Amino acid sequence: MRTRIESPSDAKPTARRRRWRGLLFRLAAVIIGLTPLLLAEGLFAILDWGRPDYGEDPFVGFSAVYPLFVPSDDGTRYEIPPSRQMFFRPDSFAAEKGPDEFRIFCLGGSTVQGRPFAIETSFTTWLEINLQAADPKRHWEVVNCGGVSYASYRLVPILQEVLGYEPDLIILYTGHNEFLEDRTYGHIKHLWPIVARPCELASRTRTVTLLRRGYLRLRGGADQTATLGRPVLGPETDAMLEYRGGLEQYQRDEKWRRDVIAHFRYNIQRMVHLAQEAGVPMLLVNPVCNLRDQAPFKTQHRDGLAPEELKQWESLVDKAGDCLAEAKQRQVARDAAGARTSLRQTVLLLEQALEIDDQHAGLRYMLAKCYDELNLMTKARESYLAAKELDICPLRVLEPMNRAVLQIGRQSDTPVVDVRVLFEQLSDAGIPGSYRLLDHVHPSIAGHRLIAAALTDELVRQGVVDPVPGWEQTRDRRAEAHHASLGDLYFAQGQERLDALRCWTKGMADGEREPSGTSDGPP
Repeated sequence: MRTRIESPSDAKPTARRRRWRGLLFRLAAVIIGLTPLLLAEGLFAILDWGRPDYGEDPFVGFSAVYPLFVPSDDGTRYEIPPSRQMFFRPDSFAAEKGPDEFRIFCLGGSTVQGRPFAIETSFTTWLEINLQAADPKRHWEVVNCGGVSYASYRLVPILQEVLGYEPDLIILYTGHNEFLEDRTYGHIKHLWPIVARPCELASRTRTVTLLRRGYLRLRGGADQTATLGRPVLGPETDAMLEYRGGLEQYQRDEKWRRDVIAHFRYNIQRMVHLAQEAGVPMLLVNPVCNLRDQAPFKTQHRDGLAPEELKQWESLVDKAGDCLAEAKQRQVARDAAGARTSLRQTVLLLEQALEIDDQHAGLRYMLAKCYDELNLMTKARESYLAAKELDICPLRVLEPMNRAVLQIGRQSDTPVVDVRVLFEQLSDAGIPGSYRLLDHVHPSIAGHRLIAAALTDELVRQGVVDPVPGWEQTRDRRAEAHHASLGDLYFAQGQERLDALRCWTKGMADGEREPSGTSDGPP
């Protein structure tokens, strides 16, 4: 009897078949294990049980939430009551929506409100003028829900409210106010990304939602805020800068910064989900801030800087300051070559200081200014951005937050109007500064008109607006008439608010107040 000897080439297919059988067996086991969950999820969807609550915030809770709009005395309109007008400006809309009305709610902070001026020159007003001129067949109603110092987590209850007022569109412009309030995130457990994503997806299933609700009922109907261990915030913003010396409360805290950014991302995602669930279109706006003409609000040396290193750093910066003063003197004397030589020497000294401490936002800004003068624009932009990102008191939207807005827009198929790019395209070397921006984040009146134009263009692109021929001339005529009707007092009050804002951002509030009080302070 002849025995067949298996060759190595025969063994390879056999081993491959075994591996495939093993993989198929494991896959079948996973499918069988998930089948009850999939069947339960399908049944709960048919019965509409356990719908995920996108309004729930695992980061913070509120001691109370009050409506932004209340019925007017005659019941014909919804309006912002006086009790909310320390943070919001008066605005209203008809209680009964007209058949030809297109209703837009704009949510955000003081930028949406039009600070340091007001709603009358906010992009919301210019947008309404644009739309009425472009498509007069409809009645366009643009409602301003911009709250002074309102961060994304305070906008969610407003969104939940206005979704009940028959909106046709929500515009969301937020990102500058996330670091204003003192809150902790010790209860937030950070998972590895490979684990976090599946956990996030599981938390949005109806089965897990029902299990969580059942658990809370077993706890005797325990308050979810207490159960989740969330900090509880008051009904209105309690900004740290509202207190004299409030700037001192800001210290370098990388974990807090990461958690604030994660909270912002979560809020944008859930507001998009809430709008989608309600079947209401949303427009996201990617915010812009002033890089070129806004120094960091607070600087701090890197942790662990030794005394001898600090002494060396200060010596280099002092010498750089002398060189910079010399450069300015030479510029006044019209000695361009000498001024450039002094500027280059200034840069060399500052770059040496940077090797000692690369976390000092003020040093980064000083370097950026010198690079800018020397027309080294790539380095200048990088340094301006670093100065903003390293600011110990972040009153300007951070880069990860800009990226989050764009990414969420792509992932959810939500249109994004990129105001940041719009302002960069109009700025020297693509670095936004005081051109069209009055301070660190607030656009000028002309800047608001630019934003309104970009929003109008997007609505035309989407086919929401069907512009009539020559509508731009009608828009310009109405806009000029509106601007002229405001009067000198309106602009004088805006200048006063701008001056107060500059003191506010330096931690020089007019006085202390109780945490439950209100303020007229930005941003």
